[in-house]
Amino acid sequence: MDYDEVVLGRRSIRGYRPDPVSREIIEEVLRLAMRAPSSYNSQPYYFHVIMGEPLERIRAGNVKRIREGCPDAREFRTGQAFTGVHRERQVTVAKQLLGAMGIAREDERGREDWVLRGFRQFDAPVCIIITYDRLLSDSDDTAFDCGAVATALVHAAWSRGLGTVINSQGIMQSPVVREVAEIPEDRVIMKSIALGWPDMSFAANAVVSERRGVDEAATFVGFDT
Repeated sequence: MDYDEVVLGRRSIRGYRPDPVSREIIEEVLRLAMRAPSSYNSQPYYFHVIMGEPLERIRAGNVKRIREGCPDAREFRTGQAFTGVHRERQVTVAKQLLGAMGIAREDERGREDWVLRGFRQFDAPVCIIITYDRLLSDSDDTAFDCGAVATALVHAAWSRGLGTVINSQGIMQSPVVREVAEIPEDRVIMKSIALGWPDMSFAANAVVSERRGVDEAATFVGFDT
């Protein structure tokens, strides 16, 4: 694919085939992702790539803690809940996804299962946890750089036919993730990325979230028109 095909074609994948993903192709994707820019070339990120039995243990631990009512244990700052237009965009994509899956508002069991899919990393064969050094916790540049490498990663994966979805639910119960993935205490758990071969028969995978137009998002200064 050329660059435009990758960017315009990529979407978040929430349903995966069980086929394994080789370490070779994952390393190829990571090498491409690590060409992303970072502040003063600091490259603050680490990748913890998990599959198989350890990933199943993380999924089981996440679901168990959620069912037991354990509070959110994410380690990065989340700020205030979204309001206004930002909340509207969240609700819009949620409606798109639930509509595609045929999950009605009154279908409590269906909605619960949909939420738990996120805590199971959408049952993808691979989960990539992004972390950074704890001593950089006060640096906004670090969060920006982790976002840049995550974006590069999902695009590199898509160019190889792999699907991904960046999500916070997969690391919301961070003690489980840290223990099973053997993540050192001097690193902060930032995000998880589910990765695998897309199951295009899974209805939610057809959803393409809406984007604002350039005229709404950009301000041009000093141009003739």
